[in-house]
Amino acid sequence: MSDLYRSALQARIAKLPMLPPEDGEDDEESELADSIGSLPTGFGPAPMPSRSTRTKRAPNVNFAPISAAGYFEQATQADVSASGLDVRAYYTPPKFADGTVMVFHHGAGQSALTFACVAKEVTEISRGECGVLALDCRGHGKTARTTDTESTQEDFAIETLTTDLVNALKVIYPDPATAPTLLLAGHSLGGSVIVRACPLLQEANYRITGVAVLDIVEEFTLEALPMMNSLLDARPEGFDSQEAAIEWHVRTNAIRNPDSARVSIPAIIKPAPPDSPLSSPAFVWRTPLRSTAPYWTSWFTGLSGKFLAARTARLLVLAGAERLDKELMIGQMQGKFQLVVIPGVGHMLQEDDPTRLAEVLVEFWRRNERVIAGVKKVGER
Repeated sequence: MSDLYRSALQARIAKLPMLPPEDGEDDEESELADSIGSLPTGFGPAPMPSRSTRTKRAPNVNFAPISAAGYFEQATQADVSASGLDVRAYYTPPKFADGTVMVFHHGAGQSALTFACVAKEVTEISRGECGVLALDCRGHGKTARTTDTESTQEDFAIETLTTDLVNALKVIYPDPATAPTLLLAGHSLGGSVIVRACPLLQEANYRITGVAVLDIVEEFTLEALPMMNSLLDARPEGFDSQEAAIEWHVRTNAIRNPDSARVSIPAIIKPAPPDSPLSSPAFVWRTPLRSTAPYWTSWFTGLSGKFLAARTARLLVLAGAERLDKELMIGQMQGKFQLVVIPGVGHMLQEDDPTRLAEVLVEFWRRNERVIAGVKKVGER
């Protein structure tokens, strides 16, 4: 099994350091479902020693956080009362009335800012015809619950996450008749969410021009789940600074693009609680990945079938062709979806090579949104 899928569920998150209207919030997300790099074993690097057993290093300015303010035109909160959430949304609208919006859903443990670099590339390559919308899902980033419950545990059931996305889009675009055409793109867990959300949005009369699943395949991911606890054990407890967190992710090949890591990684950590022992790191992971363990299997079971059944154009983008499972192999031979393999990237392909992924997404959009009458979209029978 490839190293990519051995770490398939260890998605890391993106942070928006110092995005304007958020005082005191320069860490944006924690890591939940991403990969720890392309190491031969696929189990990630050895754990770093705790702060109590090593000398604290001065922050490396070469890995200083970069503000995400330049990647989206807007960063706002949406009151999604139907889900009991205050949802963080990053948005760049299309420049034309008949434009399309690419809706990005991140994987477990990531945040919307994992798409910061690719979002900027999409708007540039499409010359503004495509807008971009990226959302922090529940329990991630700056999305917060607005309803008081006795339980402190988040509900990460796939049905709940899917309903959250649908509810959020209904708030952002309340009138399907005037809403832009939507292209749904999801990475890892986000891929499972968007293929389930597609028919629900279509039933509500939203126009969906396609679904794009990014580097997730049901069979290999389910096989990789037993390795998750070992992968989590391999992570450091925390970091002395945001710079140290960024450097660790780059050095271990978790993210191969330092510029993207400088935008996204600070969001996956947060300051340690004030009552933490002095030996604790200054920054700890924002999202407790182990708390999502009861949901792991349900997230991905049935993904391939639901992807192939989507009543719209379908795109699967992978970091390695060997990751297709039997159901998808048959579907590919039958021409049910477009497959693109991006070389030289890891599981975080949207961060590793945002330019190439943006080119793939824009080309997919152009092929299927600007179709000539009588010409079928990709995957249509």
